[in-house]
Amino acid sequence: MMFITALIFFTRLPLWRWFSVPSQNFQRVIYYWPFIGWITSGLMISTLLITNNFLPLSITIVLTMISRVILTGALHEDGLGDFLDGFGGGHSKEKILAIMKDSHAGIYAILGLILYFLLTYNIMLSIEYHLLIIFIFITDPFCKMISSLITIRLPYARTIDTSKIQAIYSQPSIKDISATLFFGLLPLFAALWFSLSFWYILAIITPILLFFILTQWMNNKIQGYTGDCAGALFLLLELSMLLTLTAIHTVL
Repeated sequence: MMFITALIFFTRLPLWRWFSVPSQNFQRVIYYWPFIGWITSGLMISTLLITNNFLPLSITIVLTMISRVILTGALHEDGLGDFLDGFGGGHSKEKILAIMKDSHAGIYAILGLILYFLLTYNIMLSIEYHLLIIFIFITDPFCKMISSLITIRLPYARTIDTSKIQAIYSQPSIKDISATLFFGLLPLFAALWFSLSFWYILAIITPILLFFILTQWMNNKIQGYTGDCAGALFLLLELSMLLTLTAIHTVL
């Protein structure tokens, strides 16, 4: 049932029409986020494989990026925009949290998202086709796994009444941690075992370091995290890992 809960929470699939999940499941849903990484990366790879047969690679990459945005309803991009506006324009915890809850996009969000998509597009365009498929396959689940650990690193910065989902993530159980690690690490280990040089394992260093840097910044600013922080964290970690994988490939 947790997998259905994760699909309902992290995607726009209308599973809520056929499944009713306990409300307490949403307190643990973040630990099944890497499972959704399998779904979103699978969709992106499928889009890439299909459209590349009859479209230029540059257009194929744009469609590949769009496919995930459509499936998730721009959930993570919304979080990144709110995070950039809040932390860019706010000078106190209360102001930052208020800005992040505001549905209007400010200059930090607009510029940040433009630069994010521009950089992501150019990274993907610069990578050989077969490697791009592998990189998508490993970075999405792995960075969602790392990002889900924000609940261990930081407390929730809002109260349950001011939370957007009216729920606060609970501390993970052994089962939750096992699920997070399994879905986050298996694609990486499979790629290293079957196709990638072992040197590519170094790419995990960048998102892990960035995780500690960004979560420390969140702690300094708002003494915790929000759902927007988690979404922004995932996109920034994924971008850093793609950059590192590209750099390793260039050197090799």
